[in-house]
Amino acid sequence: MDQKTMSETKTERIVHGIMAEFTSVDSLLDACRRVRDAGYTKTDAYTPFPVHGIDRALGIKPTVLPWIALAGGLSGTLIALSMQIWMNGIDYKYIISGKPFISLPAFMPVAFELTILLASFGAFFGMWALNGLPKFSNPMFTDPRFDRATDDRFFLYIDAKDERYDADGVRNLLTETGSGYINEVVEDDSPKEVPKPVFLVWGLMVAFSIVPLLCILTMRVTNSSRPRFHVFFDMDFSPAKDAQQVTSLFYDNRAMRPDVPGTVARGQLSESLDMMTGINVEELAQQNAPRAERLVRAYLQGDEQAKAEEVAEVSEQDPPADEADADAAEEGSSDEQPAQQDSADDASAEDKPAEDKPAEEKPADDQPAAEKSAEDEPGKEEPAENPPAEEKPAEDKAAEEPTPSESSPQATGNASQPSVMETTPWLKQNPLTIDADLLAAGKKQFGIYCSVCHGMDGRGNGLVNRRAQAKGFDTWVPPASLHQETLYADQYPDGKLFSTISNGIRKMPGYASQIQLRDRWAIVSYVRALQMSQNASMEMVPESRREEIEREVTQVKAELERQAEEAAKAAAEREKKSS
Repeated sequence: MDQKTMSETKTERIVHGIMAEFTSVDSLLDACRRVRDAGYTKTDAYTPFPVHGIDRALGIKPTVLPWIALAGGLSGTLIALSMQIWMNGIDYKYIISGKPFISLPAFMPVAFELTILLASFGAFFGMWALNGLPKFSNPMFTDPRFDRATDDRFFLYIDAKDERYDADGVRNLLTETGSGYINEVVEDDSPKEVPKPVFLVWGLMVAFSIVPLLCILTMRVTNSSRPRFHVFFDMDFSPAKDAQQVTSLFYDNRAMRPDVPGTVARGQLSESLDMMTGINVEELAQQNAPRAERLVRAYLQGDEQAKAEEVAEVSEQDPPADEADADAAEEGSSDEQPAQQDSADDASAEDKPAEDKPAEEKPADDQPAAEKSAEDEPGKEEPAENPPAEEKPAEDKAAEEPTPSESSPQATGNASQPSVMETTPWLKQNPLTIDADLLAAGKKQFGIYCSVCHGMDGRGNGLVNRRAQAKGFDTWVPPASLHQETLYADQYPDGKLFSTISNGIRKMPGYASQIQLRDRWAIVSYVRALQMSQNASMEMVPESRREEIEREVTQVKAELERQAEEAAKAAAEREKKSS
């Protein structure tokens, strides 16, 4: 009775297919070819090790998994580029490290990471979907002989879902292949309910995963007098130095690393020395032959000693009052700002720790003259071991020194001598041919490097200045308005403006290592175009566009008058209410 019940139960179980067992690779491959030639497509083979040619023998077509991975990778690339272009180039424009708003090279790291991420997700989850995973049970496991599939036996399986499947016909076909064991694959009758401890463990894992999120949310809405937890102390407490500060980390005490001595960017030596320096070298040779010789050695032969001597000669002299005002205007100062700048430098010098101050400042290769002299003078007055013979007490000295420039011995001794910056024969005109392409290049480079401080219109109200004013920095000196008369071409030659862009001045760093030679001259041409735009007359406008410009001017004037009337009415109403 029990045997009859078991046989009936067995016949009622669902049949998934038929499998055959083989003892060698050759017999398995022959069987696979015969099954394939018979027209069966829903088949599979199980081997203890990879068998070369088994896919072709079974007639398995190439999988679409690579296309899924490719689709995921392309989706990641498009998502990353679209996200960055929208965020940084359209929705919230912000210049980062002098790069354009839409900078594909800068967007590549994020695009690469997202491409790899979505491609791997596509390959991983695509493989699961194509294989019908996850499967908690496989009907093949119901046969105890199938355990040898990982040891020394080979199995061929034909699924009952195949269109040509016929139980008797499949048995006969597999018998002809020489298989010694053929058996039906039936449904697994083990319990299908998931054990309750699994749900318990899963619930506990979900509950514990919420704890870190709650901790983060709590930290964001609460205040604490204790510092946050630091995982890597070397990164959290690394010393941060600005470009023009001193540091004890390097031998030359400079926080900003200079260019490698003797190196020149590829293609930069193809231009003339006048174009590389902004100086009329032929005229300089007639005025000061040793200095012209040093320029040749410094720029054409990479002589660092000559470059150091050139910087030292400029840094030994203070510019006269009018030149100082012009240079201060170039940095962003108004008439009273040079004094503010000096006081800011003094304050920063006093705030620096003693160990970071070098015992003796050495002239740097590419440090601007005015900046170097401003940093050297405090260093000369600080040593207390060997004070100069004319050194006065601190009280008298403080009373007699209203500004560092007046206390400088060079200022008193060379008050009547013109500075090197004033006597240098700068190039009067841009050596490049000024056309639409050059102005377009200058506008692009100006927007990348200069507009951050000077603003897109050149009036000195860039993003950096607005942030400094919002933060209320006391020692902040606003950048220059490029539309001051002291910076026009008749008072500030193109060569001098090029030299300022290349070498910097005081707090403004030099951009020779970041901007190519021709692009720096392009910036000069664009600055001149900006200056001319502020004083342009209608005669300079092409006749074809004069009517359009006049119409726009009339509209702007009418709008300004309307706004003025509204403001006057609002003020009158406020006065009535207050009275």
